[in-house]
Amino acid sequence: MKRNWTLDKIFGLYTVVFLGITALIGLAEYLLGLPPKWIGWIFMGLSIGIYVVIGIITRTSEADQYYVAGRRVPALYNGMATGSDWMSAASFISMAGALSAQGFAGLAYVMGWTGGYLLLAVFLGPYLRQFGAYTIPDFLDARYGGNIPRIVGVVAAIACSFPYLIAQVTGVGLIVSRFIGLDFNIGVFVGLLGVLFCSVLGGMRSVTWTQVAQYIILIVSYLVPVVYLSWTIFSIPIPELTYGQLLQANNARALEVTRDVKEKETRALWRSDADAIDTKLKSPGLSEDEAETLRGQRALALRQATAPAVSDEATVGRYLTVPTGLGMWNFLALTFCLMVGTAGLPHILTRYYTTPSVQEARTSVAWSLFFIFLLYFTAPAYAAFARFAIYAKLVGTQIAELPRWVTLWAPAGLFEVIDKNGDGIVQWADFVIKSTDFVVLATPEIAGLPFVITGLVMAGGLAAALSTADGLLLTIANAFSHDLYYNVIDRTASLKKRLTITKILLIATALIAAWVATYRLAIIVELVAWAFSLAGASFFPALVMGIWWQRTNRAGAVAGMLAGLLVTLYYMIGSRFYGVSWFGTQTIASAIFGLPVGFLVTWIVSLLTAPPPQAIQEVVANVRYPQPGKTAAAAVTGRGATPS
Repeated sequence: MKRNWTLDKIFGLYTVVFLGITALIGLAEYLLGLPPKWIGWIFMGLSIGIYVVIGIITRTSEADQYYVAGRRVPALYNGMATGSDWMSAASFISMAGALSAQGFAGLAYVMGWTGGYLLLAVFLGPYLRQFGAYTIPDFLDARYGGNIPRIVGVVAAIACSFPYLIAQVTGVGLIVSRFIGLDFNIGVFVGLLGVLFCSVLGGMRSVTWTQVAQYIILIVSYLVPVVYLSWTIFSIPIPELTYGQLLQANNARALEVTRDVKEKETRALWRSDADAIDTKLKSPGLSEDEAETLRGQRALALRQATAPAVSDEATVGRYLTVPTGLGMWNFLALTFCLMVGTAGLPHILTRYYTTPSVQEARTSVAWSLFFIFLLYFTAPAYAAFARFAIYAKLVGTQIAELPRWVTLWAPAGLFEVIDKNGDGIVQWADFVIKSTDFVVLATPEIAGLPFVITGLVMAGGLAAALSTADGLLLTIANAFSHDLYYNVIDRTASLKKRLTITKILLIATALIAAWVATYRLAIIVELVAWAFSLAGASFFPALVMGIWWQRTNRAGAVAGMLAGLLVTLYYMIGSRFYGVSWFGTQTIASAIFGLPVGFLVTWIVSLLTAPPPQAIQEVVANVRYPQPGKTAAAAVTGRGATPS
């Protein structure tokens, strides 16, 4: 397909203008002393203002435009929108924090999330585009026949999308509460205004072009701080080439801290606290709430007593070493779950319905990988620079003279500084990390960079969270209005009525997600990992076998989706709250059990029951070997590329 030079010019100009405005804000801070709170408000207003304007310009009431952006999004821009849709608050805010805390083990997120796009390119993306539907439940309905696969698909889509949405809303709340001073519980609602404008006014059309604009903001804001630090420390503006030296410096500093007498004293006090809490937990008459509180306090005390990279020299070494034994099992299990989850997420798969052709869909996957690579290749560098900054700017300072960023970030509740041994000096064990989500957002301030860079990071984090929230809200609302209401309950509903229901559900879902997010149930990256396990276990077997094995039938697909989803949910809830443990597997890798069960049940039930009708088998043939001018959906529905 020919390049769209009009789009190139529009987004090229947009990028230049955004960078120019950022430079002007920086000059105002340097020359006029522009207050940080004003900078936060400017970036917040600028970001949401851009998204609202795009939403207004691209508003539509046409079904094809609202659900799949008219199927006219060029591969380059669909790849950029997919990257933005994909790089959520977990990628932008949490991944570098996970790497900073876990070391090599945290690379499971990078490998799993990136590897998932290879599965998409090979097994799913182009074939789903050839099918020519609007949603994943559309595919399940036409491929397997009847409403039951569609309904199960709706349940699975909501089950995996809602935790993911809560994670994005949590990220929005963190950013808004810190940078413009609103309470977290208010910030989660305020930040969603931009999302609702885009989703409600123009559906996928508005969301697509908003996500392209958001990608530009988020990638610029992610790269600038580490490029700046790399240039400042090494005089080389390529952090990917310099962070290896910082890893060695961090390792040496960790060993130095480990040998410090005061550090050992502090850790011994934390260990003593943990032992004392153990004794209290054995006391009779404790209520469940009291016991849960004590268990949380014990976990924190143990973490401070044995935190990686400072408890002993062997642990320091393991920070940069490939995991072994149970650690390797969990590393591989998490990587696998994130890969299949990526290939099963409905809001990502739907993006491949928006391209003009199957070839464009395949090219779009390649562009997606490139745009995601730019951030993921930089995340380990971000983690190293953040850890270096904390060692340099916090450890060893006076408690009475804590850096300003500690006070500024205190209301967010992500960390706390406690003078455990009362010596007036900050030890590493005095730095109580409650959530590693602070790493990306706070690093510019920790390193003492100009606040304009902090504001830029705020805009990027907001773009990452809102772009994914856009896609998730549409997925959930469409699951109810298009897949459930229109296709199952009332096939005679007018387009106007369907879009009205969609818009009401968008608003309702956003409000519910914001309300749930106020409870701060888990760190962002954990919530997202749950979503990936649920998506991988429920959708991946049914989609892959539906495309690659003609014998897969309705009974097999439904049984497989339900079995995979239920096994994953059982282990997820059981291991997180009730002490269930299979082979020592972490909760975030629950799909390692659910997905094989899903494949196995689909295969066995399909073999034990009647094969699908010939017309449905033709769908499979046409998906893999397309007939000119005819979509696969037409083989069964006769509705061609617009099955609604």
